[in-house]
Amino acid sequence: MTTSAPEGEQRVLLVASTGGHLAQLMVLRPWWSRYPRTWVTFDKADARSALAGEDVVHAYHPTTRNAANAARNLALARKVLADRRPALVVSTGAGVAAPFFLVAAWRRIPTLYLEVFDRVDSATMTGRMCRPLSTAFCVQWPEQLRRYPGAEYVGALL
Repeated sequence: MTTSAPEGEQRVLLVASTGGHLAQLMVLRPWWSRYPRTWVTFDKADARSALAGEDVVHAYHPTTRNAANAARNLALARKVLADRRPALVVSTGAGVAAPFFLVAAWRRIPTLYLEVFDRVDSATMTGRMCRPLSTAFCVQWPEQLRRYPGAEYVGALL
């Protein structure tokens, strides 16, 4: 796999934890399949299966309350964003998204955060962290708009 997009092509960086977060990004295949892309996720069986043949960078986990892995993922984000030069960073969370959105904001790379489908009654920690760093912030339930005023309602993916 190439590490940077050919001249004139816009690379997308797709960042997600494994499991449901990754599954929600996979539903967007009709959109992301049109672009050169790189994935950032954990080295787990579901990701290896779903992303076979894709350009994948493995992030450090666990991310919850793990300062060492947060620092490692911040360094990884700096390297990946410098090497891959994406035109857009997209994530459904969870914790792995925050360092990538932070570095993208520093580098003035547009970001799109899609709040997860299964959190209707409360905001996720990652959503709260990434919201101020997001160029676009989307929700899948109208009820989520109360938690994230100004977000864009896009409907359920799953």
